[in-house]
Amino acid sequence: MNLAAANNESLAEFSNVLIYSAMAVYTLAFLAHIAEWTFGSRSKVGRTAAALTANGKAAAPKIQVARKGGGTAVLDRPEVVTRSSAGARDVPDGPGAAGGDQQGDMYGRIAVSLTALAFLIEAAGVVTRAVSVQRAPWGNMYEFSTTFSTVAVGAYLGFLLARKNVRWIGLPLVTTVLLDLGIAVTWLYTESDQLVPALHSYWLWIHVSTAIFCGAVFYLGAVATLLYLFRDSYENKLADGGDPGAFARSVLERLPAAASLDKFAYRINAAIFPLWTFTIIAGAIWAGDAWGRYWGWDAKEVWSFITWVAYAAYLHARATAGWKGRKAAYIALVAFACFLFNYYGVNLFVNSLHGYAGV
Repeated sequence: MNLAAANNESLAEFSNVLIYSAMAVYTLAFLAHIAEWTFGSRSKVGRTAAALTANGKAAAPKIQVARKGGGTAVLDRPEVVTRSSAGARDVPDGPGAAGGDQQGDMYGRIAVSLTALAFLIEAAGVVTRAVSVQRAPWGNMYEFSTTFSTVAVGAYLGFLLARKNVRWIGLPLVTTVLLDLGIAVTWLYTESDQLVPALHSYWLWIHVSTAIFCGAVFYLGAVATLLYLFRDSYENKLADGGDPGAFARSVLERLPAAASLDKFAYRINAAIFPLWTFTIIAGAIWAGDAWGRYWGWDAKEVWSFITWVAYAAYLHARATAGWKGRKAAYIALVAFACFLFNYYGVNLFVNSLHGYAGV
């Protein structure tokens, strides 16, 4: 028995080493992303701002092709635009963080590789923690935070494997992951231990895992929504004949078009919303098994429902004339803020039945 306890303690310590190692690799990925954006800022290739015309369209670049018998012919390259809602601008996506610069692209690829390595190390730390306590590795806020960041990075890498144009999210993602893990190891760390009897249920695997997955993907949608607001303001200023500052031109014109960011955020939130609905239902069923009632208006239950209502309002706003675009985006950010408060605020500042797992 003592040998088993010693082995579990060693596994817990090894899990901590893996988490710190992941943080070190994430830091390298962060620096590589900074280099990608820095070198990309020097490039003039693929710049779209100067090409925007009065009607919001970009001039299509030319392409040369060889002619039979020698010589070349100049043809118009097909214009690639992102279609948005009726009455909105049709603006091409930006060239990405590297801005068409070869060296910037190299650093971007290095950043993605380091992010993938850090993800594997962090995932190993989460699994090792689970083995050390012989249960699901999300019984307290520390374990939830490490698992949350792991899933968020995994979702991002999944989009990249699916060949989606999401490398622009790498820098804010890695920055947030470092912040999340820093808070986890500094203020939220809890020694590995067994849970109270009420949490010993297969619903721990179902309810909490879906909550973590929903939150991680909602996070990606929130980042896209925030960037959409910045990019939309930038495009509006250009369309009105304004002159954005050098920093805004350097950063914002390399992002996808506002319509692309808006569509990406909407598709993510719409796809995950049914799973969040299931998360709340699963929690109610678990509450019935653990406490003998399905719904008791506990603080965690209330804020889960508020989050659900906020995302439902966002989806409704997207389908309502006059609320598409920026107004709907503000609702989406409020909805994600509700999710964050449900996680941090309720656990830290509100007395709740869900607080018995500790931080």
